[in-house]
Amino acid sequence: MSAAISNPRLPLGTAKADDAGPRSGAATALKRLRRVLSWLATGLLLLAVAAFLALAVGPRALGYQTSTMLTGSMSPLINPGDIVVTRPVPVAEIKVGDIITYHIPVEDQRVETHRVTEIAAQPDGTCVVQTKGDANNGLDPWKATISSPTVDRHVLTVPYVGEAIRAIRQPVVLNTLMYGAPAVLVISMLASIWRKSPETTTSSNDA
Repeated sequence: MSAAISNPRLPLGTAKADDAGPRSGAATALKRLRRVLSWLATGLLLLAVAAFLALAVGPRALGYQTSTMLTGSMSPLINPGDIVVTRPVPVAEIKVGDIITYHIPVEDQRVETHRVTEIAAQPDGTCVVQTKGDANNGLDPWKATISSPTVDRHVLTVPYVGEAIRAIRQPVVLNTLMYGAPAVLVISMLASIWRKSPETTTSSNDA
């Protein structure tokens, strides 16, 4: 009995163990790839959720406003691609040196974020401000009348995020986040359920 167990089958068993080595390595590599894809998909989803909360929910819940700086007129404090976070404050609270975001009174009345250099209260209750970009050589060639009771004052600069948000808003990137990331998660979960454990397969063959 003991001679039959210890004789010719041992080399065959050893060969099977050697053959299982590459398969085990491939299974480990596949596991790592699935894990990386799962982390990537989760990260993309979290980024999309954070961007949605910051841009859609935050302004309504906390009362702040966000805009992306497009020019270098306020460098180095605010650079192109930075997010400018502002809060509405009463016009009476604005003082020289504050940075405000407002519609300029000329051209296309675009939104501008510049520093206040002069304030003049008017008899009708409005306020006229002179502004300047920190990186510009001269004052802005206009004076803006603030007729609303509040004006958006700068409270925070978030570097670089504006470019990322602009990229996320691109249709290709947005569709990838909405459909691609969940698809990767689902595929990874299904693969985890369906795959066979290498240890179980080896044990079955040995038996």
